[in-house]
Amino acid sequence: MSRIVGIDLGTSTSEIAVFKEGNPFVIPNHLGEYITPSVVGISDDGRIVVGKEARDQLLLKPEDTVIEVKRLMGSGATVSMGGKEYTPQQISSFILSYLVDCARKYLDEEIDRAVITVPAYFSDTQRRATVEAGKLAGIKVERIINEPTAAALDYGIEHMKECLHILIYDLGGGTLDVTVLEMFEGVLDVKASSGNNQLGGKDFDRRLMDYLLNRFAARYNVDVSEDKRALMRLKEGVEKCKLALSDQEEYCLLIPFFANVEGNPVSLEETVSRETFEGLIKELIDSTAKQISIALADARLSASELDLILLVGGSTRIPYVHRFIEKTLGKPPQSLLDPDLAVVRGAAVQAGILGDQLSAEKDIVITDVCPYTLGISVLDFVGGFPVTDAYDVIIPRNVTIPVVKEKIYGTVADNQTQVEINVYQGEFKKASHNNFLGKFLLKGIPPAPAFQEKISVSFSYDVNGILQVEGKIVSSGKKANLTIETTGVEMVQEIDPEGWEKAPNARKYKAIISKAGRMVENGKAQYYALEMESLIRKIKTGLVQGEKLENLDVLKEELHEIIYELTEETDV
Repeated sequence: MSRIVGIDLGTSTSEIAVFKEGNPFVIPNHLGEYITPSVVGISDDGRIVVGKEARDQLLLKPEDTVIEVKRLMGSGATVSMGGKEYTPQQISSFILSYLVDCARKYLDEEIDRAVITVPAYFSDTQRRATVEAGKLAGIKVERIINEPTAAALDYGIEHMKECLHILIYDLGGGTLDVTVLEMFEGVLDVKASSGNNQLGGKDFDRRLMDYLLNRFAARYNVDVSEDKRALMRLKEGVEKCKLALSDQEEYCLLIPFFANVEGNPVSLEETVSRETFEGLIKELIDSTAKQISIALADARLSASELDLILLVGGSTRIPYVHRFIEKTLGKPPQSLLDPDLAVVRGAAVQAGILGDQLSAEKDIVITDVCPYTLGISVLDFVGGFPVTDAYDVIIPRNVTIPVVKEKIYGTVADNQTQVEINVYQGEFKKASHNNFLGKFLLKGIPPAPAFQEKISVSFSYDVNGILQVEGKIVSSGKKANLTIETTGVEMVQEIDPEGWEKAPNARKYKAIISKAGRMVENGKAQYYALEMESLIRKIKTGLVQGEKLENLDVLKEELHEIIYELTEETDV
């Protein structure tokens, strides 16, 4: 069989590696470079181009070039290139094909199998989209591995005799992952992962771009925020500025002929200090304290129990990240891994394990976890009252994988002959607030009184982080399975309502939020408990996001009506 390669399919850059002679080896691309920009374009002669060639045409042909497609994986969105629409999977497949072609020519052998890394917090839909991209590229994806886990493999292969609790802080171009694991005598046991799929170096770029655009507009009274070519030039300049500020205190950003002002070309010229840049992104980096806290709590560890903090991802080169980590965890992080290549090297180690070049008995063993809670919507009973759209957890987050979990449910109506099973992914108590993954119908239930016939629902979550669901009528053994579509599911972006009290206009809603919250806590909400919790959260997140007051007032009125109805029932 052909050799298995490891691939880091990143937001900003992508890499490919192989395990040979007992070590991971990063394969250079056709230009002799180990790092390939994750950029795809269409050349003047109609060819699909990838990497540096695509990036070089970005300024001149932004409409024919696609960047940062990883963030769209599994979203159902499309991107335009050369007047044609492409799915994110198709764009990603072009990157994968390029990398594999580089490996084929460098190794002089056929390559059609790969381990591909994804953020630990990638959803089931996003993982399936990654597998689909591999198939489109003609690659059999042997394993999907979480990026921090891959980085841990890169560290572990050289330190197999160590016994440590490790936190890996992985901040890349587009995503953040925080993973806690235990390493002992060649075993890497992942305890917990948390993350944010919409936070990374690109968001830092955006903050600096907005700052410079506002400065330019104030100086010349010209808005260039809709000029795509100008924005691409600014983005390129900002990326150079960001990199330079990791090593120096200030950087002079100069973009000649940036815009026309009253018919005359004007340059953008600004000296940006490290202090200014850090001030722009401090809030974003500080927000990652939440993911660190969740990962430690789920791992049942305190910061003081950590033996080692490893930094991975190009964005961890920013000096403020080091200071933030040390302040948050009480000890300095270590830069023991190559932030750009650790993940692909770890993917190559995993490829070596799958290819029997490494032995689980003698060399290295790894366990990983399911980073999301998975479950179904059910009819529940709160205080004896029926509550619809309740979320019943089948696989809790951070359970070691592979895992199979099963629960038994009863029919809810007399002579019920079928049941619809709706599958969700998320942490909300109200099922429909979570990410909907899919549904299927289980028919042929023998007619019987309510609750008499039993339905078994089993979830199987594999080492690639992909979910299979099965429903079975216990009395007859009849089964039905869930087929989850790999595209078209828009993931709900959770908004953290923490700190809502400090938002403008929060005072107007504090009283009713407090009253409703007390009713939920003491059981007086009855069958309205989930609905009241939902409305409370909507108001809080609306305040955080600056939602229009008339919309918040509608939610407040709905909450008031429920409280009034419950109060009337109590009085009666």
